[in-house]
Amino acid sequence: MIEILQNMQLIAPVFLFLSLILPLIFFFFYSSLFNKKEAAPTKQTVTIPKSYPLIGSYLALKRTGNRRIQWLSDIVQISPANTFTFQRPLGHIQVFTGNPSNVEHILKTRFSNYQKGYSVISTLSDFLGAGIFNADGNTWKFQRQVASHEFNTKSLRKFVEQVVDAELSHHLIPIMSSAAQQDQTLDFQDILQRFAFDNICKIAFGFDANYLTPSVERSKFAVAYEEASEIISKRLRELFPLVWKVKRALNIGSEKRLRMAAREVHEFAKNIVREKTRELKEKEFLESADMLSRFLSSGHSDEDFVTDIVISFILAGKDTTSAALTWFFWLLSKNPRVEKEIVNEILDKSEAPVYDEVKHMVYTHAALCESMRLYPPVPMDSKEAVEDDVLPDGTVVKKGTLVTYHVYAMGRLESIWGEDWAEFKPERWLEKLESGKWKFVPKDSFTYPVFQAGPRICLGKDMAFMQMQSMVAGILRRFAVVPTLAEGVEPNFISFLSSQMEGGFPVKIIQRETSN
Repeated sequence: MIEILQNMQLIAPVFLFLSLILPLIFFFFYSSLFNKKEAAPTKQTVTIPKSYPLIGSYLALKRTGNRRIQWLSDIVQISPANTFTFQRPLGHIQVFTGNPSNVEHILKTRFSNYQKGYSVISTLSDFLGAGIFNADGNTWKFQRQVASHEFNTKSLRKFVEQVVDAELSHHLIPIMSSAAQQDQTLDFQDILQRFAFDNICKIAFGFDANYLTPSVERSKFAVAYEEASEIISKRLRELFPLVWKVKRALNIGSEKRLRMAAREVHEFAKNIVREKTRELKEKEFLESADMLSRFLSSGHSDEDFVTDIVISFILAGKDTTSAALTWFFWLLSKNPRVEKEIVNEILDKSEAPVYDEVKHMVYTHAALCESMRLYPPVPMDSKEAVEDDVLPDGTVVKKGTLVTYHVYAMGRLESIWGEDWAEFKPERWLEKLESGKWKFVPKDSFTYPVFQAGPRICLGKDMAFMQMQSMVAGILRRFAVVPTLAEGVEPNFISFLSSQMEGGFPVKIIQRETSN
């Protein structure tokens, strides 16, 4: 009898825990499966969300549906010092900020105290491993040094230029010409995503995915990469991580698909690594100029290391440029004056402008910056506090707290951009010289952290602008991109690992008379 009582004392805490946690698990599963769509709050009705025991402000966030980014942005804009603390389920908290002083604090001043953190790294590791975008400390530092050396070489810039030009002339331009001739409607977002994927695969691996070519069956690698990216991004958005962790443990649903897709991606990547490693042993050098060949040729032969870092770079280049250009072409369609300025600038250059010409397309560069101010490819980014801290605006940050700087919100702050912040106005990035020419005037990276800032600032920033400006020149010289959305319909900005236009971007392609 005594032994039974002792056993009951031992298992009582377990029963108590289960009695508390199981109803909560059921609540989250139920709300995610059977949640009735409610009207999302408008900006006029936005207030700091109420918090309740155990579930925090989950209900308020759930009601926002696919307008989570905009809702959080609205709260940042109405909050004192543009910072507020969000109560997550089970007592976890997350700080959201649009304050440039706070951004500089977490990305530079106290860089060592704000890391990717265990929460983010463990969420992404099944897909990204220990790649540069999913690493902290010495692991990140070493990869950064290796990648930084390669990104600063003229030969890589030249290789990227050649890849972009080839993809434009052999694939994208013919597809758009055909669409113009046949009066066909294209999902331009999908076209740009496929173009970017083919581009980055060639740059990273030297592999032609042929994702853009309509007549070619999509490779298993491309399909698997798309699926893994989408599922892993939904993990990040999950307010109650136990949901996906249970599914992973049971190997069911989306987690089963993620495991299969991630395996396909990694096996494919490792096979390419092995092929190039064998080639290197036989020839003593690799003729290809892609990033993988460069890493292997410089002595970095660890299979897992080069696989993870290259997969990370594909993720970075896959959707960010396509996201930026999708919204760029949408904004041009609403601002014909800006489009005319850009077309005039393009027509002043040669038909196939080289890098030295592209980099002097100042007005186009400013218009791209302005577009990404309003619609950043990565609208939010989070860091985890290693130790207790206090932000410059006085916000207290406890160890383990996620601190998120809201890039989308920062592009909409009147305190930064003035009363006309809602206008698409490339001139806010320009200064008129006495000669009558424009001079580009960059913004402080902590005010405009579209490419991050501080030690983690994007290594591929210049490469991204070169690709985007080359694409804009190649497209707008020949075509006008005309959205087919109904009059007055505004597309919805959503985000997974990078931003997207919900439902795609249907357009007609119109041949320009000047291109004849």
